[in-house]
Amino acid sequence: MLRKIFIYLVGTLFLFSCDKNTDYVVVIHTPYGDMKAILYDETPLHKANFLKLAKSGRYDSTIFHRVIENFMIQGGDINTKEKTREEESDRIPAEIIEGFYHTKGALAAARQGDNANPKKLSSSCQFYIVHGSPWKLMSTNMGMLNAKLRELLKDPDHADLLKQFQDLAAKRDSKGMNDLAYKNKQLIEEKFGVDLTIDPKTKDNEAYKELGGSPHLDGTYTVFGKVVEGLEVIDKVAEQKTANRDKPVEDIFLTIDVQEMKKSEITELYGYSYPEE
Repeated sequence: MLRKIFIYLVGTLFLFSCDKNTDYVVVIHTPYGDMKAILYDETPLHKANFLKLAKSGRYDSTIFHRVIENFMIQGGDINTKEKTREEESDRIPAEIIEGFYHTKGALAAARQGDNANPKKLSSSCQFYIVHGSPWKLMSTNMGMLNAKLRELLKDPDHADLLKQFQDLAAKRDSKGMNDLAYKNKQLIEEKFGVDLTIDPKTKDNEAYKELGGSPHLDGTYTVFGKVVEGLEVIDKVAEQKTANRDKPVEDIFLTIDVQEMKKSEITELYGYSYPEE
């Protein structure tokens, strides 16, 4: 069955891209703006599947149904929209490529966990876009920093800081609370005599320093593209209020268009460099 999927999807991709000098820009429309993404040729099964679904309009009117700030935004659940059920035979074989990391804006395939899915088969439709933590948080022991901040807030000399923290907590503003903790990192280190700086062991520190991300996912999920324009839209989606199972309180609908363009034009407009053939 997986062989049939492979032949079908690669055949589909061939039909979509007969001219080796052209490629596709995927435009994800949201209420907060548009994101434009490039899909990797090195992950042909995922690229063909995503293009097929996007061009057919099946992604339209799906939602970002799972949103976790400083982690990722997940959407594209066609099965829920169409009231169908995904079978294992529908899933896509993993295409985990060294060098495609979970930096901010990475487009990757959702999947079931390893216990139920040891082959790391990707969902037939659901995807996520990495929001991730900024490098300053990735390189800080945030667990200890927040614990020490709570100790600091018990000190009457820092009543103003306590008020700021309480206001942010009342709004459930986790980003604001993290920023407040980081802003007082030096004060906390000096008061408690601790060093809260760590060296994240990532596979591409320079990329993570520039963009931030979620490096703990590297090597375990298929990254098959990246957002090349509209990173700020990820921020806007990620900051929306959520409820049970990280579902936004207000539905965030999306539609997807596919634009065919010359590769040279894509490189000029978005700075994406294609690998040499």
